[in-house]
Amino acid sequence: MRKEDKTSVIEQIANTVGEYTNFYLTDIATLDAAQTSNLRRECNKQEIKLVVVKNTLFKKALEKVEGDFSALDPALKGNTAIMFSNNANSPAKLIKTFAKGTDIPKLKAAYVQEGFYIGAENLDLLVSIKSKNELIGDVIALLQSPAKNVISALSSGGQTIHGVLKTLSER
Repeated sequence: MRKEDKTSVIEQIANTVGEYTNFYLTDIATLDAAQTSNLRRECNKQEIKLVVVKNTLFKKALEKVEGDFSALDPALKGNTAIMFSNNANSPAKLIKTFAKGTDIPKLKAAYVQEGFYIGAENLDLLVSIKSKNELIGDVIALLQSPAKNVISALSSGGQTIHGVLKTLSER
């Protein structure tokens, strides 16, 4: 590959890292063509961008991005495919469901919500991370719960008092 080509690839990767808030480093080397095609199809459905890149080019791209990504260096050995996503746990869920029985794709490392997760043992933890929308939904549900309890108590109490008054007036 010519130096100009490498420079443009590095720029593209750096731009992609800047566009997405989370990325996962995986090993998909032992997947055959059909399995790789299925994985790419699933990634597209879930708005995950899957890119296979040389480790040295990815390291150079990370150097151009703001922040220190040196914690990922041990994972950048062998074949590496990168899953970019703005949803924190979508790639982890995809890896877990796709890898049932085969352990491929294998999680090498992840950069999720400004934290580093090195090693496949972190996959279950990454699956359980809630996305921003899920957290907002939980907060809204917690805020609505006391108001709903007060309203239901007031409305049921009103019906009870009304029933008692009606019975007394009839007697």
